[in-house]
Amino acid sequence: MLSFATAIFFLIITPGIGVLTAAGVGAGYGFAAGIRFLIGLCIGTNAVAVLTVTGIAAIVLANPILGPVLLYGSVAYLLYLAFKIGWAGSKIAFVERQTAPGIVGGFLLQLINPKAYAVNTTLFSGFHFMPENMSMELALKFLIINAIWVPVHLLWLWAGVSLKHLDLSERSQSVINKGMALSMLIVVGLAAMKG
Repeated sequence: MLSFATAIFFLIITPGIGVLTAAGVGAGYGFAAGIRFLIGLCIGTNAVAVLTVTGIAAIVLANPILGPVLLYGSVAYLLYLAFKIGWAGSKIAFVERQTAPGIVGGFLLQLINPKAYAVNTTLFSGFHFMPENMSMELALKFLIINAIWVPVHLLWLWAGVSLKHLDLSERSQSVINKGMALSMLIVVGLAAMKG
């Protein structure tokens, strides 16, 4: 169970679309809007986990037409975000919108997030610690995942809110942009390799 928890921590804390947008919503709209967005992300994360565990995600993604459309649509969206972030100039470049994405926005984002499917597939298909009682193992995995997921995402939200209050130099802001863009490109690369 410890190796499972460790894997969750490192798979979830690494930058991906969920944590980067959580930080972005915090930076752009503040803590309250970020919490609403995180509620949607959390619901979406658990929905992706259910889709993965039940095999529905595998069936849909195995469809010769729908699977590639969903995969490459997600990859294209992530490339767009990486480009927007990396070439935004000297301002902290989170996704800018007139209104903060709320619960529905967070939920929908997780449904198209290829990292969410990859992480859940890895966590639920491996790390068996109760092979004699798979139902209990699944329940414990959901509990452990959420117990780690929530504070990690709150930490990223806090980081975004904190960035909003810093008076960073243009060079520092540009370095942050490039780092976020690189993180997004790594996620895109991993998603494309999985497909």
